[in-house]
Amino acid sequence: MEQKLRRDRCIGDNLRALRNKYDISQEKLCAELQRRGCDISRTCYAKYEAGELNVRISVLIELKKIYSCEFDDFFVGLDVNNQ
Repeated sequence: MEQKLRRDRCIGDNLRALRNKYDISQEKLCAELQRRGCDISRTCYAKYEAGELNVRISVLIELKKIYSCEFDDFFVGLDVNNQ
């Protein structure tokens, strides 16, 4: 069974910031994700960044490896106490 995070906050801005920090296009990032076994198109990834789709946990795991970052980096600025 595929797991997804329930979206009640948008991490799209953080996904975009990380991608821009590493100066990688959505196309190249998706190609790397596909090489690592994540079936994802550029259109789908763009919807992650726009907050239109839930991000699959498997994608977050691979993004963490690609960016050599912490999971916290995906959630910067999303203070759960200030809903």
